Amino acid sequence: MKKEFTPKLFSLLKEGISKETITKDMISGVIVGIVALPLAIAFAIASGVSPEKGIITAIIAGITISAFGGSRVQIGGPTGAFIVIVYGIVQEFGMNGLTIATFMAGFIIIGLGLARMGNLLKFIPYSLIVGFTSGIALIIFSSQINDFFGLHLAKVPADFIQKWVLYFENFNKVNWYAVTIAASTVIITLYFQKIIKKIPGSIIAIILATLAVTFFDIPVATIESNFGEISNHFSTPSLPQVNFDTIKSLIQPAFAIALLGSIESLLSAVVSDSMIGGKHRSNMELIAQGAANIASSVFGGIPATGAIARTATNVKNGGRTPIAGITHALALLSIMLLFAPYAKLIPLSCLAGILIVVAYHMSEWRQFISILKGNRMDIIILLTTFFLTVIFDLIIAIEIGIVLSSFMFMKRMSESVQIQNISTETTNSEHLFDEEFLDLPPGVLLYEINGPLFFGAARQFQETITNTHLQPHIIIIRMRYVPLIDATGYQSLKEIIKSFKAKGITVILSGISESLKNDFEKNQMFEVLEHDFIFKDIKEAIEKAKSKL
Repeated sequence: MKKEFTPKLFSLLKEGISKETITKDMISGVIVGIVALPLAIAFAIASGVSPEKGIITAIIAGITISAFGGSRVQIGGPTGAFIVIVYGIVQEFGMNGLTIATFMAGFIIIGLGLARMGNLLKFIPYSLIVGFTSGIALIIFSSQINDFFGLHLAKVPADFIQKWVLYFENFNKVNWYAVTIAASTVIITLYFQKIIKKIPGSIIAIILATLAVTFFDIPVATIESNFGEISNHFSTPSLPQVNFDTIKSLIQPAFAIALLGSIESLLSAVVSDSMIGGKHRSNMELIAQGAANIASSVFGGIPATGAIARTATNVKNGGRTPIAGITHALALLSIMLLFAPYAKLIPLSCLAGILIVVAYHMSEWRQFISILKGNRMDIIILLTTFFLTVIFDLIIAIEIGIVLSSFMFMKRMSESVQIQNISTETTNSEHLFDEEFLDLPPGVLLYEINGPLFFGAARQFQETITNTHLQPHIIIIRMRYVPLIDATGYQSLKEIIKSFKAKGITVILSGISESLKNDFEKNQMFEVLEHDFIFKDIKEAIEKAKSKL
């Protein structure tokens, strides 16, 4: 229990961190800080607030999340997922309302952590997450059309359909200079790292676009023309004035920030775990996320959470402890103090190009298409959440998505219950893990799943298998009593297979029925495991294991 609520940094400092690890972390932190700068500015502008608020959030939240979080490599700051919520709050309640909602959300997230809800949030089905994430990506893409094409529309409606009606009415005003800058930014951001891996393409795009616009006096909108100067100092920290009426009016947006922030931070932590072979402390991570949002609001920032793309960048550049995250925040602070006056020259079309790349990566279109080929219930949850997010509201989408998932869960449970009489006379009388009858050779482990592998059980199944302390040569996963697998189950199965393959352990699946095999094709299972390692009969699977040994 004590360890569960101990920040990862404290544990690592107690164990001792080598000088070599610290050096790698600091180098990675500086690289991630450079990557985070244009994103922090772009997210702030897209959210309807001034550019420096994004940088302040990345600095304050970045330090807090890394210093007190439950993950070794999590990078915290503003993210694209919050753009929709933050923009809506600012339009309805103003900047003061956003500050109060963020402040309240921080305490809600801390409450979730103290109540050990971090372990429950992982049970949210994958189809729901992909649904609202893809919806947010489409909204972000739509919000950047004005700057991408240089339409100079003073006020763009928040409603998705009205927004596109206005765009089509004004496409005769396209600024081709802006389009050229935006399109070039997209190409450079996507492909520059294939030439030089250590330098982010977005930074190169910003430098080139800003120099071109400044020296050649290209007629496009810049941060300065729309927002004025970018401040290079922090506002004095102050506690927002909160009363009961304020709480009543902002409780729903605060819960939306808290729920979205919690889900995204834990998703990011899970992704980074699979990359470094670690295990985060989910409840401590939530407490740190809550503290980060409180601190951000006190300094006039916006909501923050764990950023999946920046966390992955940290891991790929050698970051292995929270020192990298703290360094990233300090690097941003240095950049803000030294270069903020020049950031005002960045063209908005360049930032629009960067955000369109963010939307593309966030869309998860491959997973979206994969789920559309799968189970009918997953398709219903995916499309319902997606369309509610785009057409109506993200808060409604998440609420209805969770309720719908719960009903689907209950329906699946009632359909999957089977009563079977297995007597000692039948030929199918092996007991679970009955190695004597099955003649398992040394170095082979057998796991059997008994029941449907869907979102409620998938994470549990994943943790049980990946937490084994044994180091076998081959693992057989027997699935003769698995009537169905949903999108989350398939995702967990893929992650398990990839994880074991990385450790040099062969995975064999047994008891796969014809109907499951057809679903394997639809859910792209054969991309991670060849047909030769999938069997209907356990004896064939064991023979395959013996031949591999």
